[in-house]
Amino acid sequence: MEDYTPDIISLTDENGEEFSLEVIDAIDYENEHYLALVPDGSGTTEDDGTVVVLKEVIEGDEYYYEEIENDDEYNEVSDIFAERLEEFYEVDRD
Repeated sequence: MEDYTPDIISLTDENGEEFSLEVIDAIDYENEHYLALVPDGSGTTEDDGTVVVLKEVIEGDEYYYEEIENDDEYNEVSDIFAERLEEFYEVDRD
């Protein structure tokens, strides 16, 4: 049995607060890359079972993650993640 090593990323919000999230899935959709993330258990983020969906933005050699502002885009991407993740997690589609 292989040891599980989670993919953890550290993010800084608009207030300068740093927190860590675990990547539980990633997809490419409509020429964009998206991540599904949950709190990593370190206590830097409240774990209320919410999955955070972010879009990856590349500027030069830098990678950034941002919220999806377009409602249609967000709904399409979150539905894809919900379908993919409901085999492993209890998914509430509200």
